[in-house]
Amino acid sequence: MPTHTERYVPALGLRALTPLYDRLMALTMREGAWRPRLAQAVLEPLRRGDVVVDVGCGTATQAIDLAARRPDVTVIGVDGDPEVLELARAKPGAERVELREGDATALPLADAGAAAVICSLLLHHLPPDGKRAALSDARRVLAPGRHLHIADWGRPSDPLAAAGFAAVQLIDGREGTRDHAAGRLNTFIAGAGFGEIELAARLRTVFGTLELLRATAP
Repeated sequence: MPTHTERYVPALGLRALTPLYDRLMALTMREGAWRPRLAQAVLEPLRRGDVVVDVGCGTATQAIDLAARRPDVTVIGVDGDPEVLELARAKPGAERVELREGDATALPLADAGAAAVICSLLLHHLPPDGKRAALSDARRVLAPGRHLHIADWGRPSDPLAAAGFAAVQLIDGREGTRDHAAGRLNTFIAGAGFGEIELAARLRTVFGTLELLRATAP
């Protein structure tokens, strides 16, 4: 049986396209409209010495920004793709982030040690059982009462957004994306044991409707 890592769909669907990921994100994803908002939501409650974990950190754009904004906290980026981690390590500011290779469903982290966990554009790459396992492990590493922050695709807000998301499904596959298209991500989050699931924002992009969600670990 394949592991979740083996079934993971790389950014843009093909490993050969991974070096283009940052450029495509900048052109299509309105990062300036949501990444700062996500960073503020993550960092505002934190205290000196707290640990933030960016699961599926990719090229570490978000992790590097968090570390630059709050040098008094520890930022750990975890990704299962060694090639994308090499791209991350070559970026300015990457030395401020602890980059680790690991599976989102079996994080290389201790129980209840994180003050915040981020999953940014990760979950739609995973099949349903992978989503459940990744969210359960995020709950495992979070301290009680602390927050999981998710930025990922939600139900398309209109026909144009649905047309854009059809391209995502073509690239990333329907197995991982169909529950997002149906608006079922909250069901997975609640099923992993999180409470107080809040929708912080919905944002139209070229490729569909992006949702920012926050959930609380029990």
